[in-house]
Amino acid sequence: MSEKVLTVNDLVVNYGHVSALKNVSLSVNSGQIVCVIGANGAGKSSLLNTISGLVKPISGSIEYYGENLILSPHKIVKKGVAQVPEGRRIFGELTVEENLIMGCVNGMKDFSNLREQVFDLFPRLRERRSQHAGTMSGGEQQMLAIARAMMSSPKLIMFDEPSMGLAPVVVKQVFKFIKEINDSGTTVLLIEQNAKKALSSSDYCYVLENGMIRMEGDSTEMLENPDVQKAYLGE
Repeated sequence: MSEKVLTVNDLVVNYGHVSALKNVSLSVNSGQIVCVIGANGAGKSSLLNTISGLVKPISGSIEYYGENLILSPHKIVKKGVAQVPEGRRIFGELTVEENLIMGCVNGMKDFSNLREQVFDLFPRLRERRSQHAGTMSGGEQQMLAIARAMMSSPKLIMFDEPSMGLAPVVVKQVFKFIKEINDSGTTVLLIEQNAKKALSSSDYCYVLENGMIRMEGDSTEMLENPDVQKAYLGE
C-alpha cells in the first residue's frame, strides 16, 4: 500500500468573516499526481497556501508523512514541500541563475548538482542562465518557477494554476514537465482550472466547490462523470 505523503483533515480557513475552506479533507499518496479542480473562488489557492504555511487555518490538521505540517513556510520547504505559485512570481530583476539560488534553501553545497538537474529538465534555462528573468517569455518564466521550486529537492511539489496565461502549445509542454518530475519520484499536488488537462494528467481528483469537497475519485472515472463533464468540461 502506498505511503501517505500528505493528509489534510477538516481544514477550516476564514478571511475575516468570509469562509474560504469548510472542513476540507484530502490525502496524497507517494508517487501520485493528485489534482484539485474547481471554479474561480472555490478555495483552491487558499488550500495550497494553507498547506505551504502562508495562511493559518482556524481549525483542522495537516500532516506530512504523519507529522504536523502547520509550521512556518521556511520550515515547510525545508521538510521537502515546495510550491510553484500562481502567476509564477519569479524575480524579474534577477538572472535565471540568481533565481535558482533563491530556491536553494538547504544551503549552497548541492547547488551545482541541483542546477544541472534542472538545466537537464529545462535546457532553455541553461541557454538563458545569465538573462534577466523578467525579459523572458511567459512559458520560460513558468519553467523557471518550476525549476526554482525543484532547487529545494522536494518530495512533494504543489502547482497552483500552472497553465494560467499560457498558450496551448506551452501548456502542453508544462504538463509534460510535470509528468517528468513525477516520473523522477516527486509526488505532485496540482491545482488547476483547466479541468480536462488536470484530469488527463493525474491519478486522483478532488472537486472543490464553495470551499467544500463535493466529489472525489480516480481521474479516469471523473473524466466520464456526467456532473463533472457538465460543470467543468463543457460537455
